[in-house]
Amino acid sequence: MKQLIIIPALLLLSFQQTLENPPASPVGKLPKNVILMIGDGMGLTQVTAGMYSSNKRLNLEKCTVTGLIKTHSARNIVTDSGAGATAFSCGCKTYNGAIGVCNDKKPCWTILEQAEKQGLATGLVTTSSITHATPASFIAHVPDRGDMQAIAAYFLQTDIDLFIGGGKKYFAERTADQRNLVQELTDKGYRVYDFSQKKLADLSPAADQPLVWFSANEEPPGVAGGRDYLPLATRIAPDFLQKRSENGFFLMIEGAQIDWAGHANNAPNTVREMLDFDDAIGEALRFAEKDGETLIVITADHETGGMALEQSRSPDTLDMTFQTKSHTASLVPVFAYGPGAELFGGVYDNTDIFQKMWDAFGFPPPVEIKK
Repeated sequence: MKQLIIIPALLLLSFQQTLENPPASPVGKLPKNVILMIGDGMGLTQVTAGMYSSNKRLNLEKCTVTGLIKTHSARNIVTDSGAGATAFSCGCKTYNGAIGVCNDKKPCWTILEQAEKQGLATGLVTTSSITHATPASFIAHVPDRGDMQAIAAYFLQTDIDLFIGGGKKYFAERTADQRNLVQELTDKGYRVYDFSQKKLADLSPAADQPLVWFSANEEPPGVAGGRDYLPLATRIAPDFLQKRSENGFFLMIEGAQIDWAGHANNAPNTVREMLDFDDAIGEALRFAEKDGETLIVITADHETGGMALEQSRSPDTLDMTFQTKSHTASLVPVFAYGPGAELFGGVYDNTDIFQKMWDAFGFPPPVEIKK
């Protein structure tokens, strides 16, 4: 059962913005594909900083619908990424640290698992380890986000078609058991590559086999440290998944390190990560514009750092300050584009993202997982 938190002081004004571009499809048309893009830690100020720091209009400004979501978890006004992503993946409020389980610690049926059941292709892309809280919440069911070896094992319990991210050690250097999950993935029919063998740009992935590319043994570096694969992965993944199933696909793409820059109160890196994520958004939008059957939803699990923009002489000299090194309870934005985008305007709870994607796909009611 969902727990509700009442916040008396929170008075909200709902809004829906329609930009100059008309919707990509008629209202009421259901999408064949859904791409959920999560800018971890991306609040309105992070988006604004990206806008003022860019020499051109951000890609996310092309979205036809905007909204705001409330991010609190079941037991706290300030969520973590586990509870925030589980709200997106399962539609239930849960405790901080939970991965794919609701507040009673029972496993919840994720939208990725339901997409698989319906014959859709599925994928996860992140700039963190693939076992980190956000991607993990779409594929695993564990009570503690820190148990990354247990999370990694869940990748063998699904038929996910593609995943890209760091964390190879949790698959290949396991202390919890003697399994070599990299070998098990290969035996299961996956093409598995990593950063030490080939750059993502050097791959020519054929869709006849599912694909894994590990971007780091542990956590990938930031943009400032040379990481450059997120936009490319976002270009590759939709085409790959589209070829994997005629029924459509579900893809989650995370820009994880906006959050890390916020925790470090590093304003320049926050902007770098925000713009890298927006470059990935541009790749997703180009696919959706050409395809015409793809819904793109862009949002955040929470804001990080209490970031503020203060008075400055020009956009080139932004004065960015932080109030905390932690997450905040601020509302975060939602941007949507494509068939079904009209569902995502207004102010609503983070759990509604799940329900709106579910409705957009036209899935049957979710069922309880028996474990």
